Amino acid sequence: MKKWLTFSGLLILVLSLVLVGCSSNDTDSDKDNDATNTDGDKKDELVLAFGSETDDGFDPATGWGRYGSPLFQSTLLKRDDDLNIVNDLATDYEVSEDGKVWTVEIRDDVKFSDGEPLTASDVKFTYDTTMETGSVVDLNVLEKVEEIDETTVEFTLKEADSSFANTLVGTGIIPEHAYGDDYAEEPLGSGPFKFVQWDKGQQLIVEENPEYYGDEPYFKKLTFLFLDEDAAFAAAQAGEVDLTYIPASFSSQEVAGMKLESVQTVDNRGIVFPYVEDSGEETEDGNPIGNDVTADPAIRHAIDIAVDREALIDGVLEGYGSPAYTSVDGLPWWNPDTVIEDADMDGALEILNEAGWEEGDDGILEKDGLKAEFDLYYLSDDIIRQSLSITTADLLEPLGIKVNVEGGSWDVIADNMHSEAVLMGWGSHDPKEMYNIYASENAGIDFNNTGFYSNETVDEYFEKALRANSEADAIEYWQKAQWDGETGLSGKGDAAWVWLVNIDHLYLMDENLDIGNQRIHVHGHGWPATDNIADWKWSN
Repeated sequence: MKKWLTFSGLLILVLSLVLVGCSSNDTDSDKDNDATNTDGDKKDELVLAFGSETDDGFDPATGWGRYGSPLFQSTLLKRDDDLNIVNDLATDYEVSEDGKVWTVEIRDDVKFSDGEPLTASDVKFTYDTTMETGSVVDLNVLEKVEEIDETTVEFTLKEADSSFANTLVGTGIIPEHAYGDDYAEEPLGSGPFKFVQWDKGQQLIVEENPEYYGDEPYFKKLTFLFLDEDAAFAAAQAGEVDLTYIPASFSSQEVAGMKLESVQTVDNRGIVFPYVEDSGEETEDGNPIGNDVTADPAIRHAIDIAVDREALIDGVLEGYGSPAYTSVDGLPWWNPDTVIEDADMDGALEILNEAGWEEGDDGILEKDGLKAEFDLYYLSDDIIRQSLSITTADLLEPLGIKVNVEGGSWDVIADNMHSEAVLMGWGSHDPKEMYNIYASENAGIDFNNTGFYSNETVDEYFEKALRANSEADAIEYWQKAQWDGETGLSGKGDAAWVWLVNIDHLYLMDENLDIGNQRIHVHGHGWPATDNIADWKWSN
């Protein structure tokens, strides 16, 4: 049987394993990988190692649950395995003809884990509270929410917004009767699991919620350990975790009794360019705007077709990734016409030559006295972003484009991101993310549209997509915003970004663990693998 340690005991074990450099064959001879308990039945609890820990606790009003299952809370709507929007707490919903009023009917049999009923009053309280927090949850379009009766809620929007459905998918419902200043650290909800204990920086323990209205989860207890990559891998070698997230650099190391699971994602990485020329303008914070080199579309298009995305996947991601062409590859609203089939260095050189760029004495292209040179910033403590930046710079050197790679904190990046290129990442199941990072009205707002990209036709498609009455009706316009055959935000159009790769999420897990049908994962914040955790079970 597996010997489950206290957290402090596990840390001592992990540290000792790391120090002696243990291999997968050095684990305790007592280790048993049959996932059973003493009476021969399969154990009904899991130990999971995730490096990331929420900074703000488990309150949906401040953003908890946006990147994976909220665990403790239920949502009005959810996405199924095909990413279609379906009911969760809701039994039905309808949108008014003008798209501004959303009426949602909810179940009458739902209770919070303390036994108190969940009603429309709790839904109203949740959205009112979220609006008051002014957090990362974007409710700017919401004018008011009203409780019509115990099972009916009405949302009134300031203007039609088809993407509001994603707010109903991503916002967990909190209890009006049990919400206070300590809620984020001791959450209570109506989801499949209930909160037990959170030791910050160490572990989170949850148990099955006996009041849950949905299918009963197989696992009755989950323990999430917050370990760095080395410690988590050592714990897996020792047989003390059932699943851990690992970086691609660990993927070739086999561990007895465990298997590697690779999950497709839209956890993308790409280069966002200053789209406008340097006119001497500055932001309110005094940061410069524009770059004469990257403002030349020939530079951006040449880079887009010259970059060998497969080489980045093989060299940086150990083969675990897919080429990226937009921020929404593979999602229902993606336009597959945006794909660039193969890297084409000759074609890139032709684009540059036709645009008047000529090789200078030092091998760097020049045009009207301007050198084809710019800085590329990346987050300094992110090894993947660093490697992608350096490798991309090397790939572009034969073009005569000099890229100076600069690591920095988010504060450093914020000071330079409107005048120099930045290696960034996004990835969401909400199509509105395209609007956030490309719409002209978002130029220079936070980390959205840092390059000040603007295209009137693209903005018009965004407007039509948002004003549609449903996500299905909006898809045509989201796709046309990427490329309509003549213009668009993708590389086929303006190439305001050069998207590089989508990073596969890798999990080392017990060979008998079945984590179900993993939907395309979103950006790696949070725990996207847990989106369907109530469906996890043993495979045999």
